[in-house]
Amino acid sequence: MHSGRVAVVGGSVAGCAAALAAHRGGADEITVYERAAGRLADRGVGLAVHNSRYTELESAGYLDADMQWVQLVGRRWYVRDEAAPGPLGHEIGALPFPFRTYNWGPLWGELRRRVPETVTFRTGTTVAGVRPCPGGAVVETDDGATERFDVVVGADGYRSVVREAAFPGVRAAYAGYLAWRGAYPEERLADPDLWAVDDCVYAVFPGGHVILYRIPDGAGGRRVNWVLYTAPPPGVEAGLGAATGPRSLPPGGLTDALSRHLRYVTDELLPPYWGAVVRATTPSELLLQPMYDYTAPRYTQGRVLLAGDAATVARPHTGAGAVKALQDATVLESAITTAVTWPDALESYDTDRTVAGRTMVDLGRRLGSALVQETPDWRSLSQADLEAWWKQADGTGAFGGRELRRR
Repeated sequence: MHSGRVAVVGGSVAGCAAALAAHRGGADEITVYERAAGRLADRGVGLAVHNSRYTELESAGYLDADMQWVQLVGRRWYVRDEAAPGPLGHEIGALPFPFRTYNWGPLWGELRRRVPETVTFRTGTTVAGVRPCPGGAVVETDDGATERFDVVVGADGYRSVVREAAFPGVRAAYAGYLAWRGAYPEERLADPDLWAVDDCVYAVFPGGHVILYRIPDGAGGRRVNWVLYTAPPPGVEAGLGAATGPRSLPPGGLTDALSRHLRYVTDELLPPYWGAVVRATTPSELLLQPMYDYTAPRYTQGRVLLAGDAATVARPHTGAGAVKALQDATVLESAITTAVTWPDALESYDTDRTVAGRTMVDLGRRLGSALVQETPDWRSLSQADLEAWWKQADGTGAFGGRELRRR
């Protein structure tokens, strides 16, 4: 059990965490395959971790205070209202928001540095497929090379090659709307005193919203981070066409039609201040992410194991994407260290994470409906109405991630 060979396909946050889990579990040969040739640390978008989930992950050794963060306390909700004085719009109400925010790139860098040098990273290597073999699985790369491992971990994202090998035809379903994302240095922010550093903001409008918060820049400063969700007018998604649904666009890749729709939302639907915050983003800082969700039937199949977005994609409204990937690693480490055989370890991991994944997908769908697809009459809501609406939208209280099951 503690002398196995493990392959991890994907070298981002989920992949680094899985490699660290395998190392701590006792695997003596670990190989990480990452198709990107360079470092991933330039990805400058933000993510948030609930304080309670941080405490669990710190205890497990996957997050710590050396990883730069910004502490948030509250979440303020604003809606455009011509009768409301001031640029912020009408404040509907406020809810608690005990989250730490991170910058994806520096967070990945810290996790990467924690992976020991004994782990082999094969960057610039694309995995073409994975196939079972007696007592293990074989990784096939696009140059025709093959290698056998005792376990293969698929941490290769929502278009996972490993998942396709384990569960052919299981693919993410397009939710019908898009997320525009941007981040830039805080120094560019006009009138920063109008927006407290520890406030997360939801600026809402019919059919969508933008969430805004600060993140660390990795060098002692902060960046403004925002994500805007809404469905574009018919035909605007044509530039994203793919047989399996719209594809993401990298920074600088927005089409003219998508840029025009974003400008319409910022000019006509958002309160003036929050529209200006979004417009301060340069084209090279803008990217697009179509909303998908799904969960694989199981987190394991034979000697193949799925982690992160390869296993489950829940819409980002849940506030738990990175948390789920790090929890996957925490449970994997525990499963390896407590089991006698690899099949026992994989069964234990699957039992825990499959249920957790389904919970988060269900939550993402509920929140997507409430925040984008079937939005309320925002202007009519009071503080009490907002609290009741959010309680119903959250449902099980899993916003920010499920609590890790105690072992």
